[in-house]
Amino acid sequence: MAQKTVAILGATGVVGTQMLQCLEERDFPVGKLVPLASERSVGKTVTFRGERVPVQLACPEAFEGVDIVLGAAGDAQAKELMPEAVKRGATCVDNSHAFRLYDEVPLVIPEINAGDIAKNQGIIANPNCATIIGLVPVWPLHQEAHVTRLIVSTYQAASGAGMPGLTELEREMACVASGEPVGQTKPFQHQLAVNLIPQIGGFNEVGYTSEEMKMQNEGRKIMHLPELRVNCTCVRVPVMRSHSESITVEFEKPLSPERARQILEAAPGVKVVDDPANSVYPMPLDTSDQDLVYVGRIREDLSAPDGVNSLTFWCCGDQIRKGAATNAVQIAEYLL
Repeated sequence: MAQKTVAILGATGVVGTQMLQCLEERDFPVGKLVPLASERSVGKTVTFRGERVPVQLACPEAFEGVDIVLGAAGDAQAKELMPEAVKRGATCVDNSHAFRLYDEVPLVIPEINAGDIAKNQGIIANPNCATIIGLVPVWPLHQEAHVTRLIVSTYQAASGAGMPGLTELEREMACVASGEPVGQTKPFQHQLAVNLIPQIGGFNEVGYTSEEMKMQNEGRKIMHLPELRVNCTCVRVPVMRSHSESITVEFEKPLSPERARQILEAAPGVKVVDDPANSVYPMPLDTSDQDLVYVGRIREDLSAPDGVNSLTFWCCGDQIRKGAATNAVQIAEYLL
């Protein structure tokens, strides 16, 4: 397979570092690696295939000769630099929120809508991490019984806020253990250690956060279901890695828990872990540092009104890998 020049924008962050690891693990044909970051990271190196590669300044000229760009930077930097990379002939897979809802930009989970990749005009968007982890198991059930509504509660790890979130939780836990006051908290609105924070992102005029709206808006686009109804509550929890989600799904057609379990056992990207009698179910500790979405607690929705077909399940997945870096690399594999 032809070797590619691959740039990683934001190569020194949590997701950028994971992208490097995923490229190496999946034996992606990288002929030349171009790690890019802000000025404060220039001069550092990243390790790829046993070699130290110097970090370069993220600027338009850095994309000359690049075939594929994997974006792991924030919205502002992505908006500034991704179009510049496209002008220079690169195809970009961007993990920021900047382009996700643009009509001309495919928003892709390869297990669901890989066919949309071919419609790209230079930029392909990676969905939100919680959206990916939730929809990977929802999609095969939709193909059987057609989803009409989702009721979702997410329990999102500190590292979903990047390295600042991870180091802040570690700092707070050390303070709690030693009896010292936690003091000012950033990037979280409140202390996260021994606490839960029912806010990720800013609130809109009807009381939903930006993170909560992503499940609806991105889900509609990815699944090609413009009328999909979603009620989502996103909660930050004091877990280092891996997001968890409680999902109730309403369907047009009847679907038993037993049949749902059969479908999920055969679904790509999913691992059924569902033996509650023996206390076996998905947990963040088990799903971290791997690429499958674990699904369990599959059961009938006892609250569903007569005539409504509804199931509830619990799922967990590594939001740094499948929720971000691995999903982007999978998209890049389709580009090959």
